[in-house]
Amino acid sequence: MKRKRQPKILVNIPVELKSIIKQPISIPPNTSILDARDILIRHRIGRLIIKFNNKPVGIVTEKDISKSVSVFSGKPIAKIYVRDIMSKDLITIQPEESIYDCAKLMKKHDISSVIVKNPRGKLVGVVTKTDLVSTFLIQSTASLPISKIMTKNLITVSPNDSIFEVESILLNNKISRVIVSKNKIPVGIITHRDFVPAKTFDLHKEFTDPAERSEIFWNSQLNEFNVNKLSYLLTFSAKDIMTKDPFVVSSNDVVYTAAIMMIRHGISGLPVIRDKKLVGIITKSDIVNIIASKGRI
Repeated sequence: MKRKRQPKILVNIPVELKSIIKQPISIPPNTSILDARDILIRHRIGRLIIKFNNKPVGIVTEKDISKSVSVFSGKPIAKIYVRDIMSKDLITIQPEESIYDCAKLMKKHDISSVIVKNPRGKLVGVVTKTDLVSTFLIQSTASLPISKIMTKNLITVSPNDSIFEVESILLNNKISRVIVSKNKIPVGIITHRDFVPAKTFDLHKEFTDPAERSEIFWNSQLNEFNVNKLSYLLTFSAKDIMTKDPFVVSSNDVVYTAAIMMIRHGISGLPVIRDKKLVGIITKSDIVNIIASKGRI
C-alpha cells in the first residue's frame, strides 16, 4: 500500500534570522536577584542577559529566580546576586545564520532562547521561541492537526497538591509547566513564573506579621524553630497559585490556531482536550521543532 504523501508544512522561503532578533534587557553580574525578579515581573519576560563589557557572560531565567527565592537559601536573599545563579554555558548564534539553525539549537539544548553575538563576541540580541513561533505563522502552509505533534504523556497535578510538590515536579521532571486537572478536566496551569512574582511572597505576607517575616527571610541560617514557623506554607496548594480556566485547544484544531493563541495571549503552552477531557499539551517547543525539521513531520 502506497503511503500518503505528507503535505508541506512550511514554505520554502525562510524568514531571515536578522529580521527577528530582539534587543534583550541586560543587567550587570552584580545585580541582586531581588532586583532581577522585579525586572522580570515589570516587563513580563522570561529571561535576562547578563552583560559585562558589552559581552554576554550569562543568562538568568524565571526558573533560576524561582529556585533562588526559596526561604531555605543558605544566605540572606538580598545578598544573592545574579552572578551566583546565572547560566554561564551560553548557546549562541551569529546573525548570518538561519532560523532553522536557531530552531535546531533550541531543540538540541532544550532551551527557550538563543543569544546572538557578532564575530567579535559582542551582544547583538536574542531570539526566543516566541519569535520563532511568529515566523511559523508566516511560513505555515498546510493544516497540520495538533494531535500530530502534541505531547500525550502528561504530568499533571491536582488542585489540592502542595505548592512544594508542584515545584518539585517542575524541577525534577525538567518541565516548564504543569496542568492542574480535576476529573481529567484542565482547571488550571502552573509555570515557573507563578513562583517568581510576589504571588508566593503575598501568601507569606498575608499570614505572617512583618517582624516575623523579616526574621525568617533575612536570617542567614534557618533553625528548627524558624522552619516550624514556616510550616503554614504546607497548607497552600496548586489552586492558590495556578492560572485558572486556562486557554485550551481541541486535538482536532490545527497547529496554526495554537500558534496564534500563544502569541496573542503571551503563553507558551496550551492544554489539548477532546470532549472536554485532557488528552495532551502543545507548547512553543513543539512548533519550534517543526521549524528545526524544516516542516518535515
